[in-house]
Amino acid sequence: MAAAAPAKCFLVTGSPGVGKTTLIARVLETLRISNPNLKIQGFFTREIRQGGERVGFEVVTLDARTAPLASIHTSSSAESIRWPTVGRYKVDVASFESLALPELQIKEDTDLFVIDEVGKMELFSSLFFPAVLRVLESNKPFLATVPVPKAGRDIPAVARLKNHPGAAVFTLTTSNRDAMKDRIYTELMEKLV
Repeated sequence: MAAAAPAKCFLVTGSPGVGKTTLIARVLETLRISNPNLKIQGFFTREIRQGGERVGFEVVTLDARTAPLASIHTSSSAESIRWPTVGRYKVDVASFESLALPELQIKEDTDLFVIDEVGKMELFSSLFFPAVLRVLESNKPFLATVPVPKAGRDIPAVARLKNHPGAAVFTLTTSNRDAMKDRIYTELMEKLV
């Protein structure tokens, strides 16, 4: 049996707030302009702000459907009391799964997957990382954001992605954002051809 071709896995990491999500959005915008027929699946994670304060996060599909991911405001229902927490945020795993998991279903005509992000909140879903691994093993290109290591240690699932053959890790900083967008776009185009 022949070995599978190397994965086409592009991982963007960097400090919180450095612009990982913005970079992915800009790369996608450029891809769509240069290749309007590309079939792209996936989702973004977006902050929810009220009065200048971040109060939560939501999942946004590439066709603009949204669902809550995490919030500092939760109901006192028995269900939300059991939700896992990250800092002061309660993570609504069921809501996340309802929107994100269908976006990770592998379809024959999909050209590219976008996953923003493979992080602690998303990984509370026991179904999420297996879906990410299926995308990785499908050998379809994917572009994802991952958090920087905390105290020098990666989340085990993130380490597994970063160490996968064919994975390329791009570390974003405030000074390399424009160059990184061009580099990722160019390398993705080579994999999409």
